[in-house]
Amino acid sequence: MSPAARGRWGRTPTHPVVVAPGERVLAAATSVEGTVLAGTRDAFYVVVDGESRRVPWEQVEAAHWDRDTDLFTLSEVGAWGDLRPVHTATLGEPGRLLELVRERVTASVVLQRHVTVDGRRGVRVIARRAPAGSGGVQWVYEYDEGVDPDDPAVRSAAREALEVMQRDVGLP
Repeated sequence: MSPAARGRWGRTPTHPVVVAPGERVLAAATSVEGTVLAGTRDAFYVVVDGESRRVPWEQVEAAHWDRDTDLFTLSEVGAWGDLRPVHTATLGEPGRLLELVRERVTASVVLQRHVTVDGRRGVRVIARRAPAGSGGVQWVYEYDEGVDPDDPAVRSAAREALEVMQRDVGLP
């Protein structure tokens, strides 16, 4: 790791994390439970009992750290109706990991718009891609609480918003 990267993101982890070819760990933390969390330019890694899971940044739906309980939660993008993978860990010393997660997830969002379908509730249409710019754009719908994605009016509003956004930015 270069000295510049080490200074920006923190130290390399004390527990090695095996990452994809061409990647290197920029920040890592070990939870109270022994789970190792790490981030590279391209993905977030969760290592539990020696088993590693790679989550590309554009597949991270949300991440949150509760300062009062030290609980870090990261949820993955999922399909409507399916359980989404959620990773939790108690981080007494998160180091630079939280900053890296915020920066990389934000970098994966190309465009997002909220379309109202009922009062204030609606659907958010989000365009995401790998922060490195590789690969295509992935379009995702995120529904507000109480909005039924099977409702024809909701489907129509979401589809129309997607088409407008794709035209606006010239992305498929």
